[in-house]
Amino acid sequence: MFKKILLLMLILAVGGLGGLYLLFGGQKDIVEGRTVVVKITGGMSASQIARLLEDQGVIRNARAFSAEVKTRGLENVLQAGEYEFISGTPARVIMEKLAAGEIRRIRFTIPEGFTVKQIAELLEQNQLADKDAFLAAAKDYAPYDYMKTNDSRVEYKSEGFLFPSTYNVPAGISINALLGMLTREFDNQLTDQVRERLKEQKMSVRNFVTLASLVEKEAAVASERKFIAKVFIKRLAIFMPLQSCATIQYILGYPKPELTIADTKLPSAYNTYLHYGLPPGPIASPGLLSMQAVLNPAEEDYLYFVARKDGSHIFSHTHERHLAAIREASK
Repeated sequence: MFKKILLLMLILAVGGLGGLYLLFGGQKDIVEGRTVVVKITGGMSASQIARLLEDQGVIRNARAFSAEVKTRGLENVLQAGEYEFISGTPARVIMEKLAAGEIRRIRFTIPEGFTVKQIAELLEQNQLADKDAFLAAAKDYAPYDYMKTNDSRVEYKSEGFLFPSTYNVPAGISINALLGMLTREFDNQLTDQVRERLKEQKMSVRNFVTLASLVEKEAAVASERKFIAKVFIKRLAIFMPLQSCATIQYILGYPKPELTIADTKLPSAYNTYLHYGLPPGPIASPGLLSMQAVLNPAEEDYLYFVARKDGSHIFSHTHERHLAAIREASK
C-alpha cells in the first residue's frame, strides 16, 4: 500500500500528462514539426482516436492521451472530421481542437470562364472531389427551375451555374454539398434588381447566363465586354448567326488559338456558325462583369468584332469595315 501511495505522489509531483506517461509506460518517438492529416470517423471512441493519433505520429502515448481526455470530461465531445495537426503539439491543444471541431479547411478559387469539366479537375487537384464522380453528379444537378432543361443536347445541366469565386470549405465535404454551395452562390447573384432588369429585356435566366457565358469566353479586355454583349444582342434581334468562336472551342473541348473553316462546320447544336440563336445552354461559368455587360450593353450598334493578336478586339458596323478589320488584326 505504501508503495502505491509513493507512486501516486511521484506521478503528481511530475505533474499532468508527464505523470500519466510514467503511469502508462514509455513514450513513442515521433518526428516533431510534421504536418499530419488525420481523419476521425463518426462513432470512434476517445481511445480509438488516441490510438489513431499515436499510430500517425501526432502524439507519443495513446493511453496517456485517453486518460487525460477522460479527466477533462471530453470523452463524448471529440468531433468527427478531417483534421490537420503538427506532430509534437501539446496534447491539450489537440484535445481542444477535436472538441471544438476545428476541422481542416481547403481554400480554392474558380476562375471566371471555367467549364464544369475544368471545375471538376480543379476540385480533384485540391483533393475535394473525384473528377469523374463530380461530373456524373453535375450532369443532372439542377436545384433551381432556371437550370432545368429537357434538351438532351445539354451534357451538364449545371454548366454555367457554378459561380466563379473563392471558397473556403471543410475537407471531406460531399460532392452534393459542393454543387449546392456553388449553385447557391450563383443564385445569390440573381438579386431582385437583376431579375427586374431581365424582365425589362424579356430574357429568361437561362438565356441570360448562356449569353453571359459567350461574352465571358470572348472577352479578354474587361472594357470590351459590354460591346461584345451588344453585338450578340443585336444579332439575336435581327436573326443573324452569332458566329461565336467560343462555341466552337466548347465543342472542341479546348481553346484552339486559330479556328479553321472546317472547325466552323462541326455538326453540333452549339455551333453558332451553323445555327441561329443561342446555343442550348451556357458554355462556361460567367463572372459578374460579363453578367453586368449583358444587363447593360453598350449603346453603340456594332455588328461585328474580330480579335487582335493581343486579345483585344476591333469592332465594326458594316461587313465591309469588318473585312478590313480582319486584315488589320492579322498584321
